[in-house]
Amino acid sequence: MALVETEALSRRFGPLRALDELTLGIEQGDWVAVTGPSGSGKTTLLNILSGLDRPTSGTVRVGGVDLAGLSARELAGYRQRTVGLVFQQFHLIPYLTALENVMLAQYVHSMTDRGEAEEALRKVGLGERLGHLPSQLSGGEQQRVCIARALINQPPLILADEPTGNLDAVNEAVVMSLLADLHQRGHTLILVTHDPAIAARAGREIRLEHGRLAAVGLQGDLELQAVLADLWQRLEEDGEGVSVARRGVAELLADGLLAFVDGRIAFTERGRAQASAVVRRIRLAEVLLARTLDRSLAEECGRETPVAAGFEDQVCAFLDHPALCPHGRPIAPGPGCCDREEVPAASGTLEVGA
Repeated sequence: MALVETEALSRRFGPLRALDELTLGIEQGDWVAVTGPSGSGKTTLLNILSGLDRPTSGTVRVGGVDLAGLSARELAGYRQRTVGLVFQQFHLIPYLTALENVMLAQYVHSMTDRGEAEEALRKVGLGERLGHLPSQLSGGEQQRVCIARALINQPPLILADEPTGNLDAVNEAVVMSLLADLHQRGHTLILVTHDPAIAARAGREIRLEHGRLAAVGLQGDLELQAVLADLWQRLEEDGEGVSVARRGVAELLADGLLAFVDGRIAFTERGRAQASAVVRRIRLAEVLLARTLDRSLAEECGRETPVAAGFEDQVCAFLDHPALCPHGRPIAPGPGCCDREEVPAASGTLEVGA
């Protein structure tokens, strides 16, 4: 059974139909991006799923519970048990510290537990900011407090409305990596965004237009990037051969990113450029997470969600142009890395031009 189900869901504000007979299903563990132009009903959908608003007609069920049939008190209990909310606006209490903001959420949900709140903030890289007021935190740090606050009751469903809309590229990368980590740990994630690069990180996209479902599709971008990163390490750095039966190889041969050269599979010029770009973005993400969140990474390189395309040079400059990822593998230099001392790859040197 789907975790989230809507059937003929409508929400009207006078003559305006924010949602119009919307029917959809979202499975437990999905990461869904909700996209569409302004006024298409994205935020209205999140408000109804969170129990902050009620439909005019139709049904909405979360975990088998029909939200339309709940009283105001029951909806409050539903939000406490089931939903974690992350907004574009941080909605932190300005005169409370980061720790107190999280503990306030605990109090609303059940009872306060200082140790649990401190641990939640440490998990988002704010162990040294517990006593800071929101005004003493950067935008990215404030959003991380919001994520810690949203997770204090370990909700199965995370609803995020433009969570990176007020952030720069570096903080966007950190927040998106935190959300990706939550998804990997089993949370169902529904994220509203206008940004195609953010939407591409989801496993599925739901596009709304005029309150109706315009398109539902699968996103293959992250899987493709994982395949390219794996092949780059094997072919370009470790000098290994790969079989045509290996995951994704046949598709990349058909797309012209791989070819047979002297009886071995190798990258084409276009494939090398694309793979090198992906590897650079993944390894910059590894450095960023290790430094900003002090987080232990997967033992195998290439498992982190990459920095969004177009922001890698900004992130690289922020990190002072690292030459190696935390796993000791080289990071291809960008245009601003001309003064950086280069580190050779395991077999040959990585080329600029990714």
